[in-house]
Amino acid sequence: MILVNTDYITGKELEMLGLVKGSTIQSKNVAKDIGSGLKTLVGGELTAYNEMMNEARALATKRMVEEAERLQADAIVNIRYSSSAIMQGAAEVIAYGTAVRFMN
Repeated sequence: MILVNTDYITGKELEMLGLVKGSTIQSKNVAKDIGSGLKTLVGGELTAYNEMMNEARALATKRMVEEAERLQADAIVNIRYSSSAIMQGAAEVIAYGTAVRFMN
């Protein structure tokens, strides 16, 4: 499966199959949340949240790809990511794009 954030793939004629998406809501445990809260007092990277968001993006991408595979797509073009806070320490990540099949 080819994944790109452009609306084309060089040298390929594309048949559009439709929108595909994947999403997840992730949170960290209370101990890491407290540790990150203390980190805000001194500054620096919040590694627990960074890891959480990386895991969420990977899972949302995986789910998007699985949806495209059910459509027998060869690729997903114009991929975008969006995230939003659901509550303190939890975030939703959605990955979406257009599933396509190669015509040549």
